[in-house]
Amino acid sequence: MTTEEKEIGEFLVARGGPFYELQKRLRLLHEDAQRSGKRAAIFVGLAWGVPLVLSLVAGDAFGQFANKPYLLAPATWARFFIAVGLFILMERHVEERLRIHLKQFAQAPLLAPGSFEPAAAAVTRALKRRDAPLSEAVCLLVAVGLAVLSAINMQDANASSWAVQVSADGSSLTAAAWWCVVVSSPIFWFLLFRWLWRLVVWAMLLRDIAGLELRLVATHPDGNAGLAFIGQYPNAYATFVFAMSCVLAAGIAEQLLSGGLAPATYGCVMAGWLLIVLALMAFPLQAFAKPLSDLRERTLLTCSSQATRHHRAAERALLGRNLSAAGDAEPTPVGDIPDPSKEFAAARKLSTFVFSRKALLPVSAAALLPLMVAGATQLPLKELFKVMKRLLLF
Repeated sequence: MTTEEKEIGEFLVARGGPFYELQKRLRLLHEDAQRSGKRAAIFVGLAWGVPLVLSLVAGDAFGQFANKPYLLAPATWARFFIAVGLFILMERHVEERLRIHLKQFAQAPLLAPGSFEPAAAAVTRALKRRDAPLSEAVCLLVAVGLAVLSAINMQDANASSWAVQVSADGSSLTAAAWWCVVVSSPIFWFLLFRWLWRLVVWAMLLRDIAGLELRLVATHPDGNAGLAFIGQYPNAYATFVFAMSCVLAAGIAEQLLSGGLAPATYGCVMAGWLLIVLALMAFPLQAFAKPLSDLRERTLLTCSSQATRHHRAAERALLGRNLSAAGDAEPTPVGDIPDPSKEFAAARKLSTFVFSRKALLPVSAAALLPLMVAGATQLPLKELFKVMKRLLLF
């Protein structure tokens, strides 16, 4: 493997940045040992476990669903237990899958000889974006802002719960709620926006690579001129999508149980969420639409010109002359002009969008399954399966 190939494969999306360096200083991870399981347990303990202990002490952890105890609150399970845990556990898998996809540009090889150095430079720029302190600072500020908004929203409650105590004198947040505002919510939102930013970094890296000279061929059997492999990358984010869907599903379940969401609207919510997820996954891939479109047009034009010469020669061989523009006959015999018909047909079928339904099935299922579980609290399973089947096969 050349130096350029090694540099191209060194984009590790889950590493770098102030948060990563902080974890290294705290000895929660090492360069060669990410300790995802241990770190997930620690962050889940901070985000979900501490409020549980505080709720147990206050007597708000158990009870009837109508009293909204901590252990029966879907939002706390979804955000602070499932999502926070998965955001940490998914790091190694996403990192390895994206690294493999990126290295294939060099190993296929799809990069022209003169593109290896610019591609390595693009990876270097991506690593700088990944490690930028400003990006994580913005993520943290937004996370804190959303946590403050959640505190304001909780204080507007008209009934007591694990998070707020309502009395004649007004409402006040419990100790568990304050911990969630100060610690749990910022952890959840920060990890969420940090992953979203790194998806944007991945998108910008693919955009830089798409602008290089690539060894594409319209007749490639994958139907994408050799780029179909990069369309598989969304599968690496299935866990991330599942985590976000659990958070949305928790809100839907609460609304369905309280009557705030009509069952007829539920299917529209599922469809809308699926479209948002697919658009998010498609965003990094749209960079390849232009080079594929240009290749398709050039191939069709060149094959069309070649087909004219070939079939006019065949016409002369068969009929002795050309029926149109007979005075412009070429002396080249038909056997010396290859027939480009198959190449022309393949170019016409060339997809300019590296996005296949088969590749998106795991991501789509991850987006819909939690919402289906939420709907099962009020809707028949038979109807839910029908809705999910239509959305997965649309």
